[in-house]
Amino acid sequence: MSMIEVRGLTVAFGGLLALDHINLTVNPGEIRGIIGPNGAGKTTLLNMVSCISQPSSGDVLLDGQSILGWKPSKVASHGVKRTFQSSLLFKGMTVLENVMAGLHGQLKASPIAAALGLPSVWRDEREATRRAHATLEFVGMSQFAERDGGELSFGQQRIIEIARALVSEPRVLLLDEPAVGLSINRVAELDTLLRRIRDERGVTIIMIEHVLRLVMNVCDRITVLSSGKKIAEGGADEIIANSDVVEAYLGRALDASRQEP
Repeated sequence: MSMIEVRGLTVAFGGLLALDHINLTVNPGEIRGIIGPNGAGKTTLLNMVSCISQPSSGDVLLDGQSILGWKPSKVASHGVKRTFQSSLLFKGMTVLENVMAGLHGQLKASPIAAALGLPSVWRDEREATRRAHATLEFVGMSQFAERDGGELSFGQQRIIEIARALVSEPRVLLLDEPAVGLSINRVAELDTLLRRIRDERGVTIIMIEHVLRLVMNVCDRITVLSSGKKIAEGGADEIIANSDVVEAYLGRALDASRQEP
């Protein structure tokens, strides 16, 4: 059974079709890349899968079950976590506290127990702290645990956001441009991290990304959107050789990557 399946997904904003009958199947343990020019509908697609928005028509299935009408919190409780294009770390909180926030909804102590300071609250706190430290170690950012999240570079904050999504041990990770703001060395480290998330934790990853080197290296399959339509799908070699993709996106993206900084 597929992990995520999108069937005939259509999203209309007024007279504009942001997505036009998109079909997509993502298997368990797959790293799927979603690429395309600006305005192609990539983030809209992730918004539908995470139930931040609802489609005009079509369906989204998780483990073969329709999730239309679900709240984002319910999708998250079923193991689907997401990061966004812009940094969403909580300023005034340490990196460790930011990662611990990813466990919201999983802690067992009731509000009454918290108000009374019962032992179950302290057990929850210790377990959340342990898991957050372990996750920071996993992503290679443990040295920043006590730093204020707002003091980190934008690229470092992106990695912490991945850690915050990972701490709850999701089954599916939706990443919206995780490499934005990263140096070349950090992109290489992200490549390794994404493979480890898949191989060591068994997480299925769907990733929007404009850094083509990362997409071509790490993704098992790549879906290309343009003007709300799916124009190609396949492995890296197939995508690079596809004339429609080159005309719609890759040619411009590759030309831009060759420009002097």
